[in-house]
Amino acid sequence: MLPVVSIVGRPNVGKSTLFNRIVGERQAIVDDTPGVTRDRHYGEALWNGKDFTLIDTGGYLRSDDEVMSKGVREQVEIAISQSDVIIFVVDVLHGTTDLDDDVAELLRRQKKPVILAVNKADNQERIWNSQEFYKMGFNELYPISSTNGTGTGDLLDAVVAQLPDIEPEEEHREPKIAFIGRPNVGKSSLLNALLNDERSIVTDIPGTTRDAINSKLEYDGRELILVDTAGIRRKTRVKENIEFYSSLRSSKSIRECDVAVLLLDAVQGLEKQDIKILKEAEQFNKGLVIALNKWDLVEKETNTERDYRNFIREMIPDLDYVPIVTISAVRRQRITKVLDLCLEVIGERNKKIPTHELNEFMQNLQKERPLPMSGRRQLTLKYATQVKSNPPVFIFFMNKPRELPANYRRYIYNKMREAFGFKGVPLTLTFREN
Repeated sequence: MLPVVSIVGRPNVGKSTLFNRIVGERQAIVDDTPGVTRDRHYGEALWNGKDFTLIDTGGYLRSDDEVMSKGVREQVEIAISQSDVIIFVVDVLHGTTDLDDDVAELLRRQKKPVILAVNKADNQERIWNSQEFYKMGFNELYPISSTNGTGTGDLLDAVVAQLPDIEPEEEHREPKIAFIGRPNVGKSSLLNALLNDERSIVTDIPGTTRDAINSKLEYDGRELILVDTAGIRRKTRVKENIEFYSSLRSSKSIRECDVAVLLLDAVQGLEKQDIKILKEAEQFNKGLVIALNKWDLVEKETNTERDYRNFIREMIPDLDYVPIVTISAVRRQRITKVLDLCLEVIGERNKKIPTHELNEFMQNLQKERPLPMSGRRQLTLKYATQVKSNPPVFIFFMNKPRELPANYRRYIYNKMREAFGFKGVPLTLTFREN
């Protein structure tokens, strides 16, 4: 595990901008609306030869009864407890505030190294004014501008000097599983249930998760990366800039994952937006799983589950290869079945079919249903090979591939699944002339 550095402070002092500068890419959503970052957001950074995990937290708020404020505050406290070093960000333009004092008091109780970063100090006068923050009781402060990078090098020098030495591990890539779907279908609840850790804020307010959040989990002897994404709304409903950024971030998570798990609210059922999200994941050739969440709330009869599955198959007949599982994230019912299916799909996605088996399949297929004629010539499949796995891509060599009818292409596709499986995995079949 890499050492951990968290960025904390009251809302709108520039924590996410600093996070993006240190990580080196636009990962955290940045907006001038206070409280935009509401969950912990993780990234990896390198400075002076030292790698570390960086956590961007939501703006620390006072204790009150408002559910979101309480959730953000708890997330900040969890991030602090996980950290080896803490960057405490304040704003030179506003000076010290009561909320800054609250955060400082919390940090002093932690007895961990705290680096005070006085942000927005982008000229000599503001750098001079930053000295007032010494009264908060920390040994050193660093005037910085997270926007243009002024002073961030000295800040990072101080941060890595406090990090513990970690033995490097052999590099490997863990499979990435993204939970996708509309807002408020239970993505964060499922992630938290699997992690047994309140990693994401879970409330009944739609759209709570605005950033995509990565978490590591060891399951069945394997390390997995679980990604909780912001709920994707129809674009006509995306009015805030922040929601627009979140939607882009969720789409990016789909592109980067190995398996996309579409969560449906079993009470609300399958909607057009769900199909659109699933189709997007299919277009990027991702492994696919459908999880019907809140199954405990569905009124059941003898064949309820069978009928529900058949209904989904009828709605998306071209995606009938996608496995479906019924779960309840809140009651923790069958939640590990989701991971079992994901691992199975990952295995299918990496599957390699030997060339001799493919060509035997191709010969039997033509005997069972000969290809049509093209003018006076018989269309013939001559040779087939798998050129790629993860995701699987096949090339069929034939005469006159442009003349192959769409219904015969579909016939080959269906027979491929019948013969070789590829559960939950989109297949790419290419036909070339030879």
